Amino acid sequence: MALQAIKRQNQRLPPEVNRILYVRNLPYKISSDEMYDIFGKYGSIRQIRVGDKADTKGTAYVVYDDIFDAKTAQEHLSGFNVCGRYLIVLYYQPHKLFKKLDQQKQEEELRQLRAKYNVQDTPKH
Repeated sequence: MALQAIKRQNQRLPPEVNRILYVRNLPYKISSDEMYDIFGKYGSIRQIRVGDKADTKGTAYVVYDDIFDAKTAQEHLSGFNVCGRYLIVLYYQPHKLFKKLDQQKQEEELRQLRAKYNVQDTPKH
């Protein structure tokens, strides 16, 4: 066990690797207990949040206590078949989410300014 801890300290991970996994393509009826059974095999889990609204159904966030456990789970469970659905397991990357939200906000502000000053879009040639 001590040897594994030493190896983990010396191992460099890619920058996108973190303790939080974003899981897509889950069966809509999956329970938190089933998620703990599937993801708990790879290490200690701090939290699981399963989407329950119309736009978040079929998704979940899994937070591990250790980054190496999250990495192992992502490697082993990406493409794993659950009830006839193949899981898509990604590392949670908040900067990508916020970048998309910022872009949508800027586009809305631009639409409002165009409407306010009666500016038409000019097609590019």
